[in-house]
Amino acid sequence: MKSTIITGAGTGIGAAAAGLLSEQGHAVCLVGRRAEKLDEVASDIRKSGGKCITVAADVADPSCFSVIVSAAANAFGGISGVVNNAATIKTMPFVDYSLEIIDYHWAVNIRAPFLLTQSALPWLIRSRGAVVNISSSSGTLVRSGQSLYGMSKAALEYLTKSCAGEFAKQGVRFNSIAFGPVDTPIHESWASDLKEAYEWLAGEVPLGRIASAQEAAQWIAILLSDQASYVTGVVLPVDGGQVLDIT
Repeated sequence: MKSTIITGAGTGIGAAAAGLLSEQGHAVCLVGRRAEKLDEVASDIRKSGGKCITVAADVADPSCFSVIVSAAANAFGGISGVVNNAATIKTMPFVDYSLEIIDYHWAVNIRAPFLLTQSALPWLIRSRGAVVNISSSSGTLVRSGQSLYGMSKAALEYLTKSCAGEFAKQGVRFNSIAFGPVDTPIHESWASDLKEAYEWLAGEVPLGRIASAQEAAQWIAILLSDQASYVTGVVLPVDGGQVLDIT
């Protein structure tokens, strides 16, 4: 049985990935800040016959990762996958970023994937497992007000490639998905008018729409699957053509 840790699993892409992976036979460890959201996702998984546990934790806290990994390994007998999905975003002019905002972005978007992967690595080597890091088209495109978020996602993509090269001989695969706009609650953190924001985001995408969390989750499942056993070090754009930047 495959067993996968998913951060940011209470809503959006993380919740959708948890449900899909469970349907495909994964035991899933759901990680997120809000226990009630995790419980909702876990309830649906268990009703469908899936196996899961929840760990309420803020990934900005570096002490949580050993707890997460121990909980997953003890519950499932091992760990074969990690999905580093949790993220934070604040959009504002470069000169307005405070040290607190800078540090929190780095803690959630970079330090957390680094430390969780580091903690899970002995289990991943044992299982010849896979890591999927959730990036963004913002790591490639230059957008006003996104200097900090874009920088963190570009760094995450470099981390993906670096680990892919370092651990290939141990059979551990590392890939990243650079999503374009996806219908998730993260947009509520920066948009005052969600309808207007979604219309603007769709207008930036050549295919003319934003993605659902469910279709985004499919790509996570693919990269964790045996079908992708020859794929590592990839940053896969799943963005409706947004990185073409032709709008």
